[in-house]
Amino acid sequence: MSITLDNARKLISAIEAFAATHSLKPLTSVVLDPGGHVIAAERQDGASNKRFEIAFGKANGALSLGVGSRALMARAEQQPYFIAAATSAIGGALVPVPGGVLVHDSTGVLQGAVGVSGDTSDNDEAAAVAGIRAVGLVPTVD
Repeated sequence: MSITLDNARKLISAIEAFAATHSLKPLTSVVLDPGGHVIAAERQDGASNKRFEIAFGKANGALSLGVGSRALMARAEQQPYFIAAATSAIGGALVPVPGGVLVHDSTGVLQGAVGVSGDTSDNDEAAAVAGIRAVGLVPTVD
């Protein structure tokens, strides 16, 4: 099972609504299926040019290691060599800072991941969580 394209689009719209409500900087959002394939992505006007790669790396890292990117940051602080090796093993697409959130359905089945980049990492994560909840799915940040 995976996040549908329709839900991915609604999720991104909810992320952008959260960003507007909280006066965040322009965001880039990426929604991945459980296999790490892009379902949907959107870059707000004014977002810097490499935000897609960062948002993708947050979501992809979360999927690759099975924990949210906030947990990856904690692991990077404890085991930097492991995170460096894991980053290399998955082709460099692992960004271990908050903003990559796993997405589950109400029964706990993995549906994919969301990565957000553009503001502070904490705000990126908050926007991702809000978007996921807005479409009735369950965010996992750690």
